[in-house]
Amino acid sequence: MLNLRRKLFWVFDLLGMLAAFFATGWIAPAAEGPLSPGGWLYGPWVETFSPPPGDGIFLPLSQYVWVFALVAPAAVLAIDILGGHIPVSRQRPSRILLAGTIAPLIGVALLSTVFFLLKTPGYSRVFVVSFAGVSSVILCGSRFLGRAWYRYTLREGLHTQEVAIVGTPEAVRCVARSFRRGESALEYRLVGYFALSAGTGPLALDDGSELPWLGEVGDLEDVLIREAIQRVVMLLPSAGSAWLEPAIRTCDYFRVTMHIVPEAVLTAQLEDLAPLVNMMPERIPALNLIPSESRSEWLFVKRVMDVCVSGALLVLLAPVFLPIAAAIKLTTPRLPVFYPWRVVGYRGRRFTGYKFSTMVADADARREELAALNEMTGPVFKIANDPRVTPLGRFLRKYSLNELPQLWSVLKGDMSLVGPRPAGPHELQRYELWHKRKLAVQPGITCLWQVRGRNRISNFDDWVRMDLEYIDKWS
Repeated sequence: MLNLRRKLFWVFDLLGMLAAFFATGWIAPAAEGPLSPGGWLYGPWVETFSPPPGDGIFLPLSQYVWVFALVAPAAVLAIDILGGHIPVSRQRPSRILLAGTIAPLIGVALLSTVFFLLKTPGYSRVFVVSFAGVSSVILCGSRFLGRAWYRYTLREGLHTQEVAIVGTPEAVRCVARSFRRGESALEYRLVGYFALSAGTGPLALDDGSELPWLGEVGDLEDVLIREAIQRVVMLLPSAGSAWLEPAIRTCDYFRVTMHIVPEAVLTAQLEDLAPLVNMMPERIPALNLIPSESRSEWLFVKRVMDVCVSGALLVLLAPVFLPIAAAIKLTTPRLPVFYPWRVVGYRGRRFTGYKFSTMVADADARREELAALNEMTGPVFKIANDPRVTPLGRFLRKYSLNELPQLWSVLKGDMSLVGPRPAGPHELQRYELWHKRKLAVQPGITCLWQVRGRNRISNFDDWVRMDLEYIDKWS
């Protein structure tokens, strides 16, 4: 059974070929003049390539629907067989060209077979060949654009995953080398390593740099609360692995992906180790323990919904953005229109979102002097009638209009439409162990806390319990 991601690829490819079909309906008739006797493209080859113009060569587009009905499904099936429906980030340019070029030709071959068997007269070979060519351009072009966009966002650090390593210095040094080669250096950022014994410090690597020491393996729990770590590579020595079970429980609680690698694999002779070092980190022989929600196909569907809805709302609400921005500048000329909201998101990753400015310029600096008025227990700071809020800001907050710019964060991928609210960096320092689990999913613009009455809930623990309820029961 095809998974959801591949099904969507089928839909996208069929839509691309539908666009190619309509484009061919414009391109093929435009070639009638140049291909007619006296035209600048006319020659003896035309009679071989296609029937003479004027003999039903360019029928109305509706007469060619059966061409699309035969060629498009056959081409998309061929793309799938050729491996063209795996993520574009894992497709080499040669695979993209092969699948995008051969697949439409396979569809045309099927069409030609049908023509031969049914002895169909009066069709335009120009139309059929043009349809195959335009389809190839769209299929290849869309994948190259997707691949280029992925590589751009990779260079910008949007897909970078933070990795920590647990093991002996020799084993850690070996694995660190593989994470710093090729595209792995863009996909992964080594945060540091945990030692199996006391009294160690930064680890010198082969390239002259140092890998920070995060502590002993027993400190894993405390570090995962403070640091944004998505993966932990555990290098299992031949003896003395009592630390492994509690480390697995800790990573499982925080929904961190684990890779358990026998150290014996890494301590082979140098000539045996060389091919391993040049592999991508995912291909290092390991037992991979991945949180079930990370593999959920519905996360992909959720992301597609986030992109479609946020993109549509940003366009539709553009007329609302302009008067709000103008009102902010008219009422508080010295305030910027947008407030940069620096928060902590998925797996502790920091990002900057934006809201419409609703507070005075020195609002952050005045937080300490207003601490006694805080109405929330725990690390969160909230005051119902906050004196720092401007009159216009009070109106915007009442109707949550100040939140609208966060749709850009959803479109970028830092947030989702629905999910736990992001945490401030100052809040994260005061999180208890169980609070940190709310960072196991993508933060959202709205959450259960807001739906159930945010102004009536003053206990941060109750807030987090609602976030954990969402994490466990979201649909």
